[in-house]
Amino acid sequence: MSQLENIEAIERRLWKSADTLRSNSELASNEYFLPVMGLIFLRHAYSRFLAVRDDIVASLPSRGGKTRKITKQDFSGKSAIYLKEEAQFDHLIALTDSDDRSEAIIQAMESIESEYENLKGQLPKQEYRNIPNDVLKILLNTLNPEELQKASGDIFGRIYEYFLTQFADQDAHDGGEFFTPVSLVQRSRFKQVDTTSVR
Repeated sequence: MSQLENIEAIERRLWKSADTLRSNSELASNEYFLPVMGLIFLRHAYSRFLAVRDDIVASLPSRGGKTRKITKQDFSGKSAIYLKEEAQFDHLIALTDSDDRSEAIIQAMESIESEYENLKGQLPKQEYRNIPNDVLKILLNTLNPEELQKASGDIFGRIYEYFLTQFADQDAHDGGEFFTPVSLVQRSRFKQVDTTSVR
């Protein structure tokens, strides 16, 4: 199977899993759209974060035996978003059933918004409170398959585009009103996030 066919198969499988979860939770498409796309944003941001982190750490200047701490600007120079621990996808995956996953995801989004002025108020947050804790657990794991954990390139950008199209098609068939916030689409396009313009 070619790489493109493999990616397309992954896209279809992820969509089927996420859509089955939506159906079983009895959530409407418009209730599910923003939370799912927000998690894809987090997963993509984490993938980019991991892809450049080791190189950044290796190139940090040292003086007197002390290495300078890593900064947001280090990641901006690599077209990646700096993520504090609470905004890293592995942190969300590691949550237990006794943890409030919706609150943790909201904190992750707020953490990113606090670092990047242009994203302030643009990421989904309160929408996660409408999704049961167990559904969020399955959704997080669905968007974190083993074959994508070390993926390179813009795979999550492709997945984002694919999900966006599928949600639009689904909502058209449902006869519902489909609304995509321009800010989420424009700022989360995932084709090499331009963090140099994000303050």
